[in-house]
Amino acid sequence: MNFELTSEQQTFRDAVRGFAERHLREGALARAHQDEHPWEVARLMAEQGLMGITMKEEDGGQGGTLMDAIIAIETIASVCPRSADVIQAGNFGPVRVLAEYGTKDQKDRYLAKILHGESVITVGMTEPEAGSAVTDLKTTATPDGDGYRINGVKVFQTHASYAEVMLTYVRFGPGVGGIGSVLIPRDAEGFRQGAPSKFFNGEDWVQTYLDNVYVGPENVMLKEGGFKKQIAGFNVERIGNTARSLALGRYAYNVAREWALQRKQFGRLLCEFQGLQWKFADMKIKLDAGQLLLYRAAVNADNGIPSAEETAIAKAFCNQAGFDICNEAMQIMGGMGYTTETLVEYCFRKCRGWMIAGGSIEILKNRIAEGVFERTFSQRPPKNSEK
Repeated sequence: MNFELTSEQQTFRDAVRGFAERHLREGALARAHQDEHPWEVARLMAEQGLMGITMKEEDGGQGGTLMDAIIAIETIASVCPRSADVIQAGNFGPVRVLAEYGTKDQKDRYLAKILHGESVITVGMTEPEAGSAVTDLKTTATPDGDGYRINGVKVFQTHASYAEVMLTYVRFGPGVGGIGSVLIPRDAEGFRQGAPSKFFNGEDWVQTYLDNVYVGPENVMLKEGGFKKQIAGFNVERIGNTARSLALGRYAYNVAREWALQRKQFGRLLCEFQGLQWKFADMKIKLDAGQLLLYRAAVNADNGIPSAEETAIAKAFCNQAGFDICNEAMQIMGGMGYTTETLVEYCFRKCRGWMIAGGSIEILKNRIAEGVFERTFSQRPPKNSEK
């Protein structure tokens, strides 16, 4: 068992680091606090082949592995935490589902622009009454000629306020088997969004209303029975979420480490106080353990053995570890860590959101427990037995 990167992976990492140092180091702080999507970064990354890393070359991707994408996230985040989100948007989540299950026409119309850094896609999954219980979604797809009429409401979608198209989970029929997905462009008649609100991490979210939106057959992605395929793609998105949690935790750790080597109190460097030494030891343990769990999930998925359990373990651990490390780094740096003059507070806010997004830690632990006991545990109340 080899825990080192291959020579090819090391070369790739070094190339990505060189790109990040040249183009992303300057302006990293300002970029983290800007409201708009960093389109200039997306276009630069597209030119460097960092969009569509895991997608087939015939689809405009690079034909790489999940490990390649993770290495890119880790390396970019070590220089500019905000720009790691661009890697996520161009490699994980709905864009990967589009690349995997979309028709050639759908890829030509939407995927090509995304991989050129000119557009993004959002996923319409969560609804006001369907969050972790996503199969409770109520957005309907009613047949209308060759297409469908879509009615429903979606919330909490990343990129929703400016995404060109929304991969929308819809209900073609009853039950889990009736769930599929369609592509809805933002200029579709009946597609309407409310006023933007802010997440704790500074990103906007909007409530999206679908009022009798017509979707032609050319924009149907997965029909009835497509839910498991969609969730498999969502499971891979969790690896990207996991990688960013750990990468931003590592960024905060490194900033705090440099601070402890320079900052003095009571005539001594902070690193000379045993209480802080133990904090750094705990952070290092969490970083190393999280790295191993993340790499295990990614490598096994690349080897054709994708494991929902391994992904859940990695995400649950790294989400918590990333948040805890950022929290400790901010405490170590005191007032400076709490200001917007460093990126530690930014990393803290971002990591807190990932403990909810992409599957909350509590839901992941439910899934892990099912693996422990080799049985499913319904979270729904038991039905009243007939007398």
